[in-house]
Amino acid sequence: MKIATYNVNGIRARLPRLVEWLDEQKPDAVCLQELKCDDDNFPIADIEAAGYGAVWHGQKGFNGVAILARDVEPELRRTGLPGDPDDTHSRYIEATVNGIVIGSIYLPNGNPVGTEKFTYKLAWFDRLAAHARNLLEEEIPVVLAGDYNVIPTEHHDDVFSVRAMAKDALMQPESRAAFRTLVHQGWTDAIRVRYPVGAVYTFWDYTAGAWQRDAGFRIDHLLLSPQAADRMTDAGVDKEYRGREKASDHAATWIVLDDY
Repeated sequence: MKIATYNVNGIRARLPRLVEWLDEQKPDAVCLQELKCDDDNFPIADIEAAGYGAVWHGQKGFNGVAILARDVEPELRRTGLPGDPDDTHSRYIEATVNGIVIGSIYLPNGNPVGTEKFTYKLAWFDRLAAHARNLLEEEIPVVLAGDYNVIPTEHHDDVFSVRAMAKDALMQPESRAAFRTLVHQGWTDAIRVRYPVGAVYTFWDYTAGAWQRDAGFRIDHLLLSPQAADRMTDAGVDKEYRGREKASDHAATWIVLDDY
């Protein structure tokens, strides 16, 4: 079973690229982020025409997450994280696909540092960690996949330039500590297990020739519960798609799990 995460940076603007990727790669389940459309404008007809069922949690112009499943309907478990019933950001959705619990995550960016946006990022991280701990207690296969907006380390393996990103919320000590705390609950960082050394980037900015210079960083992650990690056979990044016309600034990132 192939499970992918893909920040599409506007699903209506990137729909041709998304459908193209679905047709060529045929993932079994897909976590989408940054839909930038409300629920009524989610392009479900096009998604179904591509062979996928979907559940989604939209927001006009911002955020928005979805889970797609090939040839089946995802079984919705929840939208939004527990802990803040007044949270208006559409950043989390959870469903079961073929017996795997999957969470699609669009963690707050947090910039600029020192503002309420960074405070919100860390508080949202705390809520995610609390929910993730409860999921682990279920002792079932779980994949928490998405754009975490965190560069895990200062190594070149994760970021093209520490100096360039030093003041960015994605690489602050507090952000990286929150990610480590989450992983240390017992989650497996799939990409880094598959590629323990070497640069593996998932995002390249549109500006300053970042794609052409391969000036990227790794912020799209798939975290696996022990029951899912035991089944992982492969993982990777569909980097080539980032170079296509009118592509998202993220590349789809994926894992393959054995079918039990």
